[in-house]
Amino acid sequence: MISQITLCLFLLCQLVLAKIKTNHFEDDEATVSIEDSVYAHPQSCELFCDNDSIKKQNLTGIPGRSLVIEAMLRTPMLQLHQSDPDILSILQDRYDLPKGFKGPLVEYDFIVVGAGSAGCVLASRLSDGRKASVLLLEAGKGESLFTGVPALAPLFQQTEYIWPYLMEHQPGVCMGMKNERCYWPRGKAVGGTSVVNYMIYSRGLPEDWDRIAADGNYGWSYKEILPFYMKSERANLKGLSDSHWHGRNGELTVEDVPFRSKLSKAFLDAAKLLGHRKVDYNSPDGFGFSYIQATINKGVRMSSAKAFLHKHKNRRNLHILPKSRVTKILINPTTKTAYGVEFHRDGRLYQIKAKKEVILSAGPIESPHLLMLSGVGPRSHLASLDIPVIHDLKVGETLYDHISFPGLAFTLNSTRLTITAKNIATIQNALSLMQYGDGPMTTLAGVETVGYIKTNISEEVGDYPDIEIIGSCASIATDNGQLVAKGLQLANWLYNDVYKPIENIESFTVIPMLLHPKSRGYLKLKSKNPFEQPALYGNYLQHPKDTATLIASIRHIQKLINTPPFQKYGAKLSTRKFPNCKQTLFDSDAYWECAIRTMTATLHHQISTCKMGPASDPSAVVDPELRVYGIKNLRVIDSSVIPKTTAAHTNAPAIMIGEKGAYMIKNTWGLD
Repeated sequence: MISQITLCLFLLCQLVLAKIKTNHFEDDEATVSIEDSVYAHPQSCELFCDNDSIKKQNLTGIPGRSLVIEAMLRTPMLQLHQSDPDILSILQDRYDLPKGFKGPLVEYDFIVVGAGSAGCVLASRLSDGRKASVLLLEAGKGESLFTGVPALAPLFQQTEYIWPYLMEHQPGVCMGMKNERCYWPRGKAVGGTSVVNYMIYSRGLPEDWDRIAADGNYGWSYKEILPFYMKSERANLKGLSDSHWHGRNGELTVEDVPFRSKLSKAFLDAAKLLGHRKVDYNSPDGFGFSYIQATINKGVRMSSAKAFLHKHKNRRNLHILPKSRVTKILINPTTKTAYGVEFHRDGRLYQIKAKKEVILSAGPIESPHLLMLSGVGPRSHLASLDIPVIHDLKVGETLYDHISFPGLAFTLNSTRLTITAKNIATIQNALSLMQYGDGPMTTLAGVETVGYIKTNISEEVGDYPDIEIIGSCASIATDNGQLVAKGLQLANWLYNDVYKPIENIESFTVIPMLLHPKSRGYLKLKSKNPFEQPALYGNYLQHPKDTATLIASIRHIQKLINTPPFQKYGAKLSTRKFPNCKQTLFDSDAYWECAIRTMTATLHHQISTCKMGPASDPSAVVDPELRVYGIKNLRVIDSSVIPKTTAAHTNAPAIMIGEKGAYMIKNTWGLD
């Protein structure tokens, strides 16, 4: 009994110390006195309101059972919270206004819309030095203790921490998803998608960014953007302590994942046998295979909010308002100048002015959504919805996405090689994570390794990849259909027929991701109601080269699995056929095309909806300094500006864009 009390007290002390360290404020907490006249006065909502008749999806709390969370709740430090009706609120991060402030002010120098990967960086950098006042608006709430657990990444794509976007139905793709619609969850939290993603840190290859610069985007070559990547980064990577390509003094911790299965070594050994090099994929010489570099800190997720906002919560010139839904950018139609925003908070409507700039950092879906709602977008489309057109731009008319095929399942004749919910969901593992920052709960939901390959059908010259291969120690069947399958919104008929029969067999997957799709999508408004999600069209696999490249990648993965490093564990492709593909011969190209079209999955890397380009580019929405064409004092600074696909997951590029964007803004206004 005494030992249990001692352990409980010790863990509580550790938790308090960790929270104090996380929330240490480098800025003073002096109370200020503000006259009532400088506060913004809310109005009652009359037209489109948060509590309107738009049907809201039930995404509160934890869907279904989570063995990992149940294990954590059995630890001494969390036992008191077991009956909490909303366990996601446990130790939820708070963003109260600095002492002395009772609400948002009438105006700020800068208003940043969206506290995502880029927005957190912007708010931090622009408020540094107290030369400018900054309002950061975010529709979501602060993180929970549980969002920091890497193993739970797929769980949070089913909660109120995401925007539950759905792609419109398009024949021939997403056939194995619910209602044959692909699920596009995006982060809705202070920290944005960095709160719910798989924490993979990747920047893209030099060729990616040099091609973007060669199109007329001055300042965006690899050599020019590398310093902004390194400024943010605090790398702690084994074997790379002397690397010239990683930062050491930034706020964003990039580390090796503490837990690795034996399959991760098999993946790299097999790759070597096929002639692939082991590389630092975030160096200029990144064409090869590697362990994942992750945005974690001692085994816990490092979101953009944790990295860039936590130490600055008490800056008097930085006001962070969660649960604040922006619905319009205020633009003077005569001068075409952005002068503020309209947002909803606690059932009231606010209009706040920006003395210098409004900055959209709401992500690749909400940023173009807000531009069009505000009268900036395709003239004919806006006119059809009776939205007054302030400036005609190709907003939303370009959309690229990295699609993947997570449907491969390889079974093993050995045990304890993969992670399963019942194996990792123990009190001991929960304590290992919370006390020491290690153990299997630090796994990125099974993702361990990455490799870049050039398939045999690529037409590129030199070592330029067309596929990224993601190795893991888990499969869709690993969690008994509770997390990954639901996170994909996989149809029950597909899961029950293909994956449920192997739930009690150790299995893993290797996922190919199409790096440079030739198919281009788009988005547009469904109505001028800001609370109705836009219509999203991925146009997946419209170009035959995309399907052929994915099939070629499956063949390469099969070669990888047939090497001795995997065969010593009896790795074997599960031959259960997709029910809707039974008319084709298993393992034929026709079968794999059917399977790919059945399980067409996004990796949440939508880009280009507010495409960056020179003035000569008719499809460009922003210029190379991220200023919206035709509108003064308005910029878009997030992943929506990336004009071409890159060999990168988009979290690190979004943070880099935030760094570079802040630098350009400070230079414009003399804030350095």
